[in-house]
Amino acid sequence: MVERGAEMMGLKAPNPVVRALDDVSLTVANSEVVGIVGESGCGKSTLGRVVAGLVQASEGSVLFQGKQLVEMGDKGAEEARLKVQMIFQDPSSSLNPRQRVREIIGAAPLHHGMTTARELDDYVSQQMERSGLDPSMASRFPHQFSGGQRQRIGIARALAVQPDMLICDESVAALDVSIQAQILNLFLDLREQLDLTYLFISHDLSVVEHISDRVVVMYLGRVVEEAPVGELFSHPNHPYTRALLHERPRIDSIQRHFSAIKGEIPSPLSPPSGCHFHTRCPLAMERCRVERPELRPVASWHKSACHLND
Repeated sequence: MVERGAEMMGLKAPNPVVRALDDVSLTVANSEVVGIVGESGCGKSTLGRVVAGLVQASEGSVLFQGKQLVEMGDKGAEEARLKVQMIFQDPSSSLNPRQRVREIIGAAPLHHGMTTARELDDYVSQQMERSGLDPSMASRFPHQFSGGQRQRIGIARALAVQPDMLICDESVAALDVSIQAQILNLFLDLREQLDLTYLFISHDLSVVEHISDRVVVMYLGRVVEEAPVGELFSHPNHPYTRALLHERPRIDSIQRHFSAIKGEIPSPLSPPSGCHFHTRCPLAMERCRVERPELRPVASWHKSACHLND
């Protein structure tokens, strides 16, 4: 309140406003895996947290099965929030080090009446087995597990409240490559078993290509391209998407020269006018500097926000 009063009296400059997400519109169908890619600072994690309800959107709305939470009443909104769960990047910091695995996994379903205190051990064991963990380790603390096992604990905790959708925020980035493959295969198996929907956030294009049905490319808070995974990787349209795919490491016998995208990503406190990418785009023209491109269809189920398509 003191700072707000000082701002109104002109004694203090207003705090800068960051538009972490800029007019983002995204629909995720049931049982679909949507990959979100882009450089650090593009708004991927913020988008995931808004969808999960961990961050309140300053404008716009989040709809669950076509309805806004405010239309569902308190009980309906609580049930809807439980249906969307998040799995975080760092399994160590997302687990309470003072709680045993039994408490970490069982607290939420017990609170929401999905199990009883008498049946809690069996319920926790079921979630651990489903996530690839030995139920006999339920009395251990998180520090007694490996990184991959801790990530499985996070998955079991999310599954314990019977969600319809999982938001995976760089959920395999901190793991060894072999463990990454195990966790990715677990995600795919759970999708088949439980008919889950995924919003999969990652900077690893190979991982996104492996697991996703559709890919959304973001740059500085905006969606610049959206397409089915096969279409996007074989026919990228936006210059930013093409640059990302060109720099993706490959194992082949052909010598390739990797050149990073020129320039630094602009500050979100003062983003460029027009197309945000024009300061780094080799194909930018005057129109790109003054007019924001619309996200429009360029092919069947393929959208791109670039003036070169006009």
